[in-house]
Amino acid sequence: MIKVENLSYSFPQKDLYNKISFTLEDDQHCAFIGTSGTGKSTLIDIIMNPERYIFDGKLEITPNCRIGYVSQFSQLDKTKEITVFEYIAEEFIKLQNEINSICAEMETSSDIDSLLEKYQQSLDALDAIGGDDFESNITKKLNLANLSKYEDLMVSKLSGGEFKLIQVIKEMLTVPDLMIMDEPDVFLDFEHLNALKNLINSHKGIMLVITHNRYLLNHCFNKIIHLENTELQEYNGRYIDYNFSLLQSKIELQELADADAQEIERNKKIIDKLRFAATYYTCASRGRALDARVSLLRRLEERRIKEPFVDIKQPEISLVTENEIEETIVLKVNDYSASFKDVLLENVNFEINSTDKVALIGPNGSGKTTLLREIFKNNHESIEIHEDVQMAFLSQLQGEMLNESNTMQEEFFEAGFKNYDEIRTHLFNYGFEEELMNQKIEALSGGEKNLLQLAKISASKANLLLLDEPTSHLDTYSQIALEKAIENYNGAILMISHDFYSIANCMDYVLLIEDKTIRKMSIRKFRKMIYANHFDKDYLEIEQKKKEVETKIALALKDTNFVLAKALSEELEALIKLL
Repeated sequence: MIKVENLSYSFPQKDLYNKISFTLEDDQHCAFIGTSGTGKSTLIDIIMNPERYIFDGKLEITPNCRIGYVSQFSQLDKTKEITVFEYIAEEFIKLQNEINSICAEMETSSDIDSLLEKYQQSLDALDAIGGDDFESNITKKLNLANLSKYEDLMVSKLSGGEFKLIQVIKEMLTVPDLMIMDEPDVFLDFEHLNALKNLINSHKGIMLVITHNRYLLNHCFNKIIHLENTELQEYNGRYIDYNFSLLQSKIELQELADADAQEIERNKKIIDKLRFAATYYTCASRGRALDARVSLLRRLEERRIKEPFVDIKQPEISLVTENEIEETIVLKVNDYSASFKDVLLENVNFEINSTDKVALIGPNGSGKTTLLREIFKNNHESIEIHEDVQMAFLSQLQGEMLNESNTMQEEFFEAGFKNYDEIRTHLFNYGFEEELMNQKIEALSGGEKNLLQLAKISASKANLLLLDEPTSHLDTYSQIALEKAIENYNGAILMISHDFYSIANCMDYVLLIEDKTIRKMSIRKFRKMIYANHFDKDYLEIEQKKKEVETKIALALKDTNFVLAKALSEELEALIKLL
């Protein structure tokens, strides 16, 4: 269906792909992964619009291949006066109207032959997208996504997450040969994420999905395409098995690299001795021995293990506070209410202490972001903030906290940095190379913009962080780095998130929006609630054991204890088989 062979492409300031190759074939559901800014969305655009790009290599797509596409930047048109059913059925209704119009024209026209040709073309187009059963197919898909009650609702009434699912359904129902989705999971609550999982797994046909969502990655795909450092590799199998294969490669390569490092160090010492001897003794044989050792050292250094898929630089996210507050209440919400046409929240009461890490969760459109913004504005009578609190805010609307017309360097000069070296050092920890300092922020990927927001928040040294979907668009390596940073942070955090893993791994407790108010829930109860609804009963226990073994392997590799690392990898493999 699709074959990419030795494809290379560069931006003026950055090489994206170096002779990458892969194929997509019948019934493959492929997850497209890689760190932020590696060019995943650009590669999708090349596949969809090859005529816009000048690239080296081959791109072969089956003739007349119909592509369905769901963008990560889909926006709900609040002015569109159309029901959910009518929105999904637009293409079908359009073709039906064309057929009816042609039939009416036939009754009075003398040019029957051309009309018959148009009639047949419209019939074929309707048949190609399953037009005979489109009404029942729409109902089935809405049921599968648990959205059947919205069939007659106006599109303008949908939340962003609901609209994203409706878009997925609309594209799937046109029976594309290739279904492409770019981060369709962003901002979906867990119920809608589960609905997306069901839609993906029910789809018949080829699918290519950019995602960093660990829940989807573990439950939806039978092929992985991984793009890192201009190179790409494909893996036929589950994401969890692919990760295990990477870990095995990492153990083997680090063992080889360690042996190489020891050999390099041994040769350097020999060369130092030979050079010292050559300084005092003029001898051709000594010179030849020195040259031979230098040549051997050069060969050893050239063959050093360079593996783009296992040696991935994880950003060093550091959340620090300059003004730590002794254990006390830093945020108090008393009898808070919020309305937007309808009542979103009422009778909301909660307190957050100076070191609490708190997740604010609830369905899409339930008022979470509204509440977080009100806290940041700090001018609502129901919200009390400690006088020593300094707040920082991460917005899911990235252009709100970043001036996208700025370069990165300009943005951080405006944030109070004194000189270029200070900016470069700070941003390098977040994965931004020096050549990107003068790049416009608007040219960055969604994940890079969120990392940039986190870099600004870190520099602010605030002691209360308000984070609205901080893991959205972040690759899995950055998500894990953020979790570590949150664990090590000494201030308070109130975080809106639909990422089950981030909540379970680093939050102290949850504030759950239910029936237009908020109740406190322990992480233990939150885990039970999610697992009871969406996982087998043993899944949690196996996942926890898996994480413990992975941590032990990481420590063994740090100590260069490769025998232990290999033994633990066998234990890990047994756990993965249970999942």
